[in-house]
Amino acid sequence: MKGILGLLRNTRSAKSQAEHSDSVFFSTAFANQGVDSNMLVPWEARAVEVGAKRLPASRGGKLLQALWAKDKYMAHLDNDAVRRMEQFFEFAHVQSNRDVIRQDEYGNFMVVLLTGTIAVDRIQPWGEQLRLAETRPGDILGEMSLLDSGIRFSACTTLTDCEIAVLSAEGMDDMMVKDPQLAASLVALLARKLSLRLRAVSARLSENQK
Repeated sequence: MKGILGLLRNTRSAKSQAEHSDSVFFSTAFANQGVDSNMLVPWEARAVEVGAKRLPASRGGKLLQALWAKDKYMAHLDNDAVRRMEQFFEFAHVQSNRDVIRQDEYGNFMVVLLTGTIAVDRIQPWGEQLRLAETRPGDILGEMSLLDSGIRFSACTTLTDCEIAVLSAEGMDDMMVKDPQLAASLVALLARKLSLRLRAVSARLSENQK
């Protein structure tokens, strides 16, 4: 994580260089970790698999802005920042009972739930399925793999028809080039929210083992 934040800080000082070369920090991170590209599941492939339908950016952007304005941490991004961020997201409608994210896969995108409910489940090593959460609009899913290029910790399945916002590694790289200060702010906020959620999940798993 320090490496990511350091790179983002350096992006501003190297702005002139960035104008002549695209950032590929996030989109090449899995390859740098030794992950075979054939094992990577990008949003484009998952969208086709689950039959996702494109959602107008005008609607998706308004939903994202309204939800993050109410979030304790994401509210640090003002309305102008969220509007600038919308161009880097894809917005989609997904029907119920679809696996947006699967456990133990490599995926280079994160999801923001805009409407509906998504279940977060994990299959324990001994075979038990544990429901970690049922998310609500505004919740963020899959950001851990986007940030650290690691394997997915849990599965995320739509319980109802859902509208979602998706940020891919390519979108994150594009943001780093075009609006590095915004990208740095987003990564810092995601890291804070992720840390808090991991603490909650760790406590839940510990209780389940008692």
